[in-house]
Amino acid sequence: PDLRGGFGTYTFYTSAPDQESREGEHTVIIEGSVDQRIATYLPGPLDRRTRSPHRLEMTIERRPAAREVLVRVQGSKEAHVVQEGQWGPWLRVRFKLGFLQAVAGLVRFYLVRQEPVFELYASPINFDPGEPVFPISFPPEYAGKLAEALGTYYTAGMIEDHNSFNNGRLDEMAFLDQCQRLWDERQRMMLFELERFQEGLFYCLYDTPDRIQHMFWRFREPDHPANRVYGAAREYREVIEEHYRIADAVVGRALEYVDDRTLLMVLSDHGFKSFQRGVNLNTWLHGQGLLAMKKGLRPGPDTPDLLQYVDWSRTKAYAIGLTGIYLNMQGRERDGIVQPEEADGLKQSIVARLSGLPDSARSAVAIHGAVAREQVYRGPYVQEAPDLLVNYAPGYRTSWSTAMGGIPRDEFEDNTRRWSGDHIVDPAVVPGVLWMNQPFRPEARLQDLAPTILEAFGAEAAPEMEGTSLWP
Repeated sequence: PDLRGGFGTYTFYTSAPDQESREGEHTVIIEGSVDQRIATYLPGPLDRRTRSPHRLEMTIERRPAAREVLVRVQGSKEAHVVQEGQWGPWLRVRFKLGFLQAVAGLVRFYLVRQEPVFELYASPINFDPGEPVFPISFPPEYAGKLAEALGTYYTAGMIEDHNSFNNGRLDEMAFLDQCQRLWDERQRMMLFELERFQEGLFYCLYDTPDRIQHMFWRFREPDHPANRVYGAAREYREVIEEHYRIADAVVGRALEYVDDRTLLMVLSDHGFKSFQRGVNLNTWLHGQGLLAMKKGLRPGPDTPDLLQYVDWSRTKAYAIGLTGIYLNMQGRERDGIVQPEEADGLKQSIVARLSGLPDSARSAVAIHGAVAREQVYRGPYVQEAPDLLVNYAPGYRTSWSTAMGGIPRDEFEDNTRRWSGDHIVDPAVVPGVLWMNQPFRPEARLQDLAPTILEAFGAEAAPEMEGTSLWP
């Protein structure tokens, strides 16, 4: 998480008086400046009692002629210059939470523009790897030692700030620059550890290809609905391919450390497809008579999230999250009405009605089908999964509203967000990829990787493992 306890809440400073905070954002309105100096604050972790953020005083010194600002934050010995259209360096900050209690963090600024409206972005406040609030590595001291060796680095959850890009606070170039910085940072870590690596299991994750495909897929498709809103500059049409060339180069660097006694595995656990249309599952369930709303209410744009308008005494099924449908089970849900003996028949009925669901506006199939959780999952935690999992066709996904438990008016809607590619669809159409420098049998599954790695070390797979070794 970030220092505020979320997955990544950034701060946006603006002189526009009518701005409201957008998703994943804390907005600070700049009310004026004296001699090009702006007095403001940096919000930090939430106060447990008031639920408002702790603050540090912050001064922004504007230098319009040089197209830059100088940022000073209370308690920090550092003051950093941030140029327009550029990322500034990491700034260390410390929030006092109480008597003899403080937390350390790292923040990075990006100056969007100074005129005609002043806009400055501050990243989510990352844990300082040298002084994390709680351990962020194992062993706990490893995070700090890595920072000592390579310099400080990102530690927040989803590092590439897609929310600020989705919200239009950062543009394409700023987002790509951030992705490249993260890629370079991760590569430095990989090479540093490979230089020291002698034996055992070495693992390194590069997740920017996922983020870039989420945010730049629309540039491959002139008819994507988001392009009607934001346009589709030609310069970004091959961003995804260019990033895979960078990925290919880092595999080449890893190969420099591989000998004939080393097994190299390169894999992705999923592929990608376009996300042009969202399916409002709760609206569909309402139309099927399976979800009821409170008296006098109907699906519409003003219905709140989290299923607040649902009449549970008359509801048999509901949707929330990115791909699941739940039955309103008696004895499980607080106001459940579906009897255990009804459940299988109800699930079969929903599957039959969803399979091949047409989108008449596109003359296309939106949903390939749905499956019961028992067909997908095994083990002690199956009951934690949704009752049904929906397999969307390429181009479709659970709508943004459904993910939050909303009930909009229409069953289908265009996806006009910059987040334009996705993989939460029928798994058959977004397979992952696997390369190894040794022969292996085809049709590999994720479950097969652990047994394969164990066999490479001469160890047996645990009895509860579902997969089998890929060695032929």
